[in-house]
Amino acid sequence: MTTATPLQPHGQGLSLKRQLLLWLLLPQLVLFLVGGALAYRVALKYAEKAIDQSLTQSVRSLARQVKPIGSGLLIDFPRAAQDIIEQDPKDRVSYMVSSPPGSFLLGNGRLPGPAEEQQLPTHEALLYNAQVDGKPMRVALLEVDYGDAGSPQRMRVQLAKSLAVQQRLTTELIADMLAPLLLLGVVLSVLVYGGISRGLQPLTRLQAQLGDRRDQVLSDVSPIEMTQAPQEVHALAGAVNHLLAAVRRSLGQEKRFLNDAAHQLRTPLAGLISQTELALAEQDPQALRVRLGKVLAGAQRSAHLVQQLLSLARNEVEVKLQPLDVASLAREVARDWTPRALKAGIDLGYEGADHLMLAGEAFLLQEALNNLIDNALRYAGVGSVVTLSVQTQGSQVILEVADNGPGLSAQDLPHVFERFWRASDVPGGCGLGLAIVAEIAQRHGGEARVLTVQPHGLRVQLCWTVGHADNQLA
Repeated sequence: MTTATPLQPHGQGLSLKRQLLLWLLLPQLVLFLVGGALAYRVALKYAEKAIDQSLTQSVRSLARQVKPIGSGLLIDFPRAAQDIIEQDPKDRVSYMVSSPPGSFLLGNGRLPGPAEEQQLPTHEALLYNAQVDGKPMRVALLEVDYGDAGSPQRMRVQLAKSLAVQQRLTTELIADMLAPLLLLGVVLSVLVYGGISRGLQPLTRLQAQLGDRRDQVLSDVSPIEMTQAPQEVHALAGAVNHLLAAVRRSLGQEKRFLNDAAHQLRTPLAGLISQTELALAEQDPQALRVRLGKVLAGAQRSAHLVQQLLSLARNEVEVKLQPLDVASLAREVARDWTPRALKAGIDLGYEGADHLMLAGEAFLLQEALNNLIDNALRYAGVGSVVTLSVQTQGSQVILEVADNGPGLSAQDLPHVFERFWRASDVPGGCGLGLAIVAEIAQRHGGEARVLTVQPHGLRVQLCWTVGHADNQLA
């Protein structure tokens, strides 16, 4: 019997629920941050565009207030217009009129010109950033020509606005855009958490069912019921049920083996004890030898029974099938049994193919042939003929042991492969040999059959179908 070894995890790690939350919510957070950065750039661009449009209109309006007259300038800039420009203390606006450019004529502060490398467009406003009194500002510059053709003059009009306005507009736009997105993100996170929790409920129920059986796994190996669960959980439950079925079969085989061993060993051991007690009380040496002979026979029968029981237990374990020359194996088994057959006065021979490849397990097939030949030599009788053969019939491969002994009646044939069933009173048998043969044939994907021989005799066959999933000719 084999003992299952529990699987030991190599570390706890994160739970499945936490991993799902991490892989679903972390990308959502990253996308939200990336989206926020992109939204900030877009809002900044549109705020700058709005301020540029406002500055362009204002600088044009301011330039219209300065009117050329002949070779001079008429400044029509009332105090009310100046108050309108400077009315917002938080939104600092500076203006300056100079002619020629750079020579201060009018304004509330001196404004720097553009960088030297910048080209000044004609009759078009130029927009640029500059530092005014240590503060960043956006400046609009417009140059216009005046005077006659003989003495042309140029006037520069500049209007600057603090970049704080741009920052305020950007902040307001970002707040208006990201607040709904943040709310949607929170709602989505709650829905994801709830969906994961609900989706993992079948796993929780499966864990609960297995946990309830933890202390009674040897008594409760019934299949797990998962009526409402996703396909993946059904597959997991099916795998667990398959494992429980294997455990159930293993427990059944172990229980059957223990019951058979206890039942069959009870009688020979009791006989050994009684014969030993009689031998100890015996005074006559000749009678003592007879008693000891019976003790030896009982011990041999017990040893044979134990060997058969162990062989039966080994056959109930899964086997690994490998390419095997069954013809060579059968000839080797026949040679090993020849000395005993000669001693029993029986003609043992081999017939059939020289080489025949089959997927099988050498030790188990040898055990099956040993049991068949042992039964034939034990029950066929002196002077009989026992033949071991390997042959093919159509799509079948047949290993056969035939004898011309007394055989079995038609009423006995259906019972020959039953455990502990015996049709003869000849001492030495325990009724397990043919049961082991049938078990080995089944483990190899075949079957065991028994046939009568005319006028008398018996044939026991192990048959495999060529092309079977587990057995193929090579």
